[in-house]
Amino acid sequence: MPPEDELSATPSVEKIENTFRSVPYMGVIWVVAEAMKLGFRNGHPDWCNLGQGQPEVGPMEGAPPRVTTIELQPHDHAYGPVGGTEEMRQAIADHYNRLYRRDRVEKYGVSNVSVASGGRLMLSRLFATLGAVNVGYQVPDYTAYEDMLDYHQYRISPVAVPTSPDDGLVLPSAVLETTVRQQDLGAFVLSNPCNPTGRLVRGDELERYVRIGRDLGCTLILDEFYSHFVYTEDGRPGAGPVSAAEYVEEIERDPVIVIDGLTKSYRYPGWRLGWAVGPSAAIEMINRAASAIDGGPSTAVQRAALQVLQPERADQETTALREVFARKRNLMVERLHAMGIRCDHEPQGTFYAWADIGSLPAPIDDADRFFREALRRKVLTVPGRFFDVNPGGRRPANPTFRHWVRFSFGPPEDNVRLGLDRLAEMIRAFT
Repeated sequence: MPPEDELSATPSVEKIENTFRSVPYMGVIWVVAEAMKLGFRNGHPDWCNLGQGQPEVGPMEGAPPRVTTIELQPHDHAYGPVGGTEEMRQAIADHYNRLYRRDRVEKYGVSNVSVASGGRLMLSRLFATLGAVNVGYQVPDYTAYEDMLDYHQYRISPVAVPTSPDDGLVLPSAVLETTVRQQDLGAFVLSNPCNPTGRLVRGDELERYVRIGRDLGCTLILDEFYSHFVYTEDGRPGAGPVSAAEYVEEIERDPVIVIDGLTKSYRYPGWRLGWAVGPSAAIEMINRAASAIDGGPSTAVQRAALQVLQPERADQETTALREVFARKRNLMVERLHAMGIRCDHEPQGTFYAWADIGSLPAPIDDADRFFREALRRKVLTVPGRFFDVNPGGRRPANPTFRHWVRFSFGPPEDNVRLGLDRLAEMIRAFT
């Protein structure tokens, strides 16, 4: 019989490590994890998070008061529907019909909406439902797409489609059409407005995107979480939001799925509430995936969200959002240019500036070194390499990304100013 100490021994660290694969942090989360080693925490008054992926969440000029209470009902303690409550799904359908389909005969209904606990979870559901198809994506784009594509490479084949500075870092519809045909794409995913570049497909070009999907049978997966962060070319607040839902002709036949939520445009990231809107057949598959992946969203949060989407309140919030964030956008772009950081393609959406630091003095012309030096001054930024979406690392990394940085003007304006002041001081120290 083995000695007692052998029976009580725990597995070795080596054995445990061999059981699990090495899972990297998503880009922005890695940035925060590195900063936390130096004392950073969210809301710390002495830190400037110009890398953050959330908007300011406190009271904001012109916006309605923040929701501060959620009253629990007895049924909130039970499981809710995996695809969201009927009330929430109807509210989201009404929201899209009001904003984008006033002049369309066809309207979205409850069966066209699925609700999840956040956007990344909704994307995870959606990727889990894709069949054995080629899936295109633009580069650069949202960092989380890399792992989502990688997880399913036994079934789907990712196809990278680089954007070009010559095209303003936006994929022309003609290039999309050619790629869909040549690569036999069954789906194409992109964030619009784009995280990290802040560039935007809208108007006639977005309508052409939808037509390409319709005519060629390629499902467009449009991540529209920044749909209300829209600016004019000269930096004024946009007239309103942008969504492919405006250009869908036949809801049940056009292969267009749009994803959004409360995280960005309504400034409630901690509520973890996202949704997908599209053909009911696709929504049914997404809900089936939810039954295995997550089991459905919180009913209490959904009930609270109903008031956020009330038309008058929603419009007040998003109008104020564009006013405040356009001002912060212009502040950031102006200051970056003054520091010698090139932002040739200024943001038309989101709360990010995608900028080239290649003209700065060495060694801070390298995004990782820039990141480390900025951390020493309690400023967070995100190196551009994280947005070179490359599932499984199967193609060579693009070396030009080492000169690009994503700067966020998500924090309150005073904090953005302080962070920019510190970066300017850092650059002077190397000049």
